[in-house]
Amino acid sequence: MTRLLRDTLREWADETRMPHDLADRALRRRAWKPVGMVVLAVGLVAAIAVSAVGLRGAAPAVRDPQATMRAATGVTLPPRPSPAPTDVRTDTEHSPPVKLIAAGRMAVSAYYTVRREVVSDNEERVMRTWSLYDPRTDGYENTSWAWADVAPGLQVAAVLEGELISKRLGILDLNTRQILKWIDLEHPVGSVTWSPDGTKVLATAYSSYPDTLQGRGDQAASTGSPRTGYYIVDVEAGTADYHELPPMGDPMLSNVKIFNGNGRQDLGWSLDGTMLWAPTSTSPDRVFYTLDGEKAEWPKGDRYVDYSPISATSPNGRLVLNGSGLPTKITDAGTGQVVGQQKVLQLHAWADDDNVLALGCAGSCENEFKNGLALVSVDGRRMTQLSANRDSDKDGSWRWVLTPR
Repeated sequence: MTRLLRDTLREWADETRMPHDLADRALRRRAWKPVGMVVLAVGLVAAIAVSAVGLRGAAPAVRDPQATMRAATGVTLPPRPSPAPTDVRTDTEHSPPVKLIAAGRMAVSAYYTVRREVVSDNEERVMRTWSLYDPRTDGYENTSWAWADVAPGLQVAAVLEGELISKRLGILDLNTRQILKWIDLEHPVGSVTWSPDGTKVLATAYSSYPDTLQGRGDQAASTGSPRTGYYIVDVEAGTADYHELPPMGDPMLSNVKIFNGNGRQDLGWSLDGTMLWAPTSTSPDRVFYTLDGEKAEWPKGDRYVDYSPISATSPNGRLVLNGSGLPTKITDAGTGQVVGQQKVLQLHAWADDDNVLALGCAGSCENEFKNGLALVSVDGRRMTQLSANRDSDKDGSWRWVLTPR
């Protein structure tokens, strides 16, 4: 279990919406070098490795107190389904899936695959190929976007034009496959993620492609993060508000206890959308900011699935998901008492008050990397396979993205 859990924590620290299996094992596992630090993460002790090379640009950026507001043209978003569907949809025959996968309040809205691309004799970059939910076929369509994120309700997606970082953000109608609006940006961005209410897009800005590695093969490593800031795009109002926010510090450069040595340091939304968070490589697994980019305290009462923007607390507020395991466990929100254990590798998201989307394992779990998406009950007695099992340790394996329906 150790290697899978370690790899997944690194992956989750780099993502803003529930991925993606949640993640990009190929990049994170090879991009870090050990420095002997031991990190505690929600009941799990995992070795976290960081690059010994400094951040790009020795002097940290200073945040401009006056954010740059760029006017755009608003767009009317299609209404979300009401009531939202809650049925269970599976595709255990195809990997990657061909048919929609969903359970309760959550669905696999998109997935991506990862490949290594050689840039030079001493440089590689990790590239993603995205597939998005297609309501016309009730399946998935391969796309050419540099990054994509589906809004809650599965009606629209935010997409980035091109292959690397982009100055052009599009709002895509999933039903018609037409771009409702292009939004031109002054600063290139490398990821997008929708707010919990599905009206705003958070786009993390970078001066260069963040998934570039120095070296080749297993020796390739990140040289720090080129993050410069972020946009908050109000889609319906038609504004793009930019704020500077430098990357998190590297412990090799300064005496810091909370740090992140990854190149990609995408920002995410708090559960209620009133704050932002940035992933760390330590415990706690994130730090919070106001929407204006000022440091803030952890939102009172918020509990998150490790390194993800998804709530660990059940919809009725009574139970809490507790990290990874085999078995995993679910506890009472008030007392902390264990109320159920599950024979799965990780707990990802609540489908409803009684069932959880989880990373299940093939057979008797003899190979932790042979796994797939499953639906498991709180007491662990009921299990439904949602996706086909895949080898998650293999380059090119698909990584799912979970989104509220």
